[in-house]
Amino acid sequence: MTIRYDDQVAIVTGSGNGLGRSHALALAARGAKVVVNDLGGSVNGDGVSSAAALETVAMIEAAGGEAIANGANVAKMDEVEAMVAQAVAKWGRVDILVNNAGILRDKSFVKMGMDDFQLVVDVHLMGSANCSKAVWELMREQGYGRIVMTTSSSGMYGNFGQANYGAAKMAVVGLMNTLCIEGEKYNVKVNCLSPTAGTRMLEGLITEEHSELMTVESVTAGLLTLCDADSPNRSILCAGAGGYARTQIYETQGIYLPPEQQSPENVRAQIEAIDNADGQEVLVGGFQQTNKFIAKAVDYLAEK
Repeated sequence: MTIRYDDQVAIVTGSGNGLGRSHALALAARGAKVVVNDLGGSVNGDGVSSAAALETVAMIEAAGGEAIANGANVAKMDEVEAMVAQAVAKWGRVDILVNNAGILRDKSFVKMGMDDFQLVVDVHLMGSANCSKAVWELMREQGYGRIVMTTSSSGMYGNFGQANYGAAKMAVVGLMNTLCIEGEKYNVKVNCLSPTAGTRMLEGLITEEHSELMTVESVTAGLLTLCDADSPNRSILCAGAGGYARTQIYETQGIYLPPEQQSPENVRAQIEAIDNADGQEVLVGGFQQTNKFIAKAVDYLAEK
């Protein structure tokens, strides 16, 4: 088996540096035509420059690939729509969207200004939503699309000083959970990548020795499996330092309390039974939780 993207068009946001550049180079090396999107700002979102995106394009072209640079701010819908229009005008379609663009404005919650909270959410969550929305109808009409959100362990598990980043990164999992359902019948698959790599976002936080293990290429190897024709749907693939794992959200079987026992005291008294992991399930739609609780109530009534 060889994974290729010949005759496909990919948009990779935030691909002027780091992980995004690695993703763009690898997609191009396997045949994709790539829109290299990068606003060109610093890690905290300040500044604008086309230099990084143009450098990635030059690297792709030097290796014999095709690419164009784009400086859209993913938090601005009109700029995102213009980026997609540029791709369609150049190559006629968009097959792959990698939502990779992101910034950091880390502070403990007590010290964090809400402007910093909003900006991080705007880039990570609204940027992913804007880009996905801009390609959504196009992918539905052509009967094919692969979208990858970039989540984080900071969102799924928490990390001190990253309330804004963590909230945004968990939110894109929720976005994936619905889009993968709505896109399935149109062969539009949506997945999440949870990366850890020695990029400028981790500068000063890890040792040089560990940074050398946490290559961007090891993460990109995982990313590529989420972009091809045989990709999964609704997967959270974790990748870093050569390690690959999958995160899934489980729900315990829980308990049923009849109406006369539905008090906070009784819920608290049953917390061990509620937490019991025996028979826990991965749910793939909110209705499954509703159906489970209704079934418990119906079973109780049937036994009376």
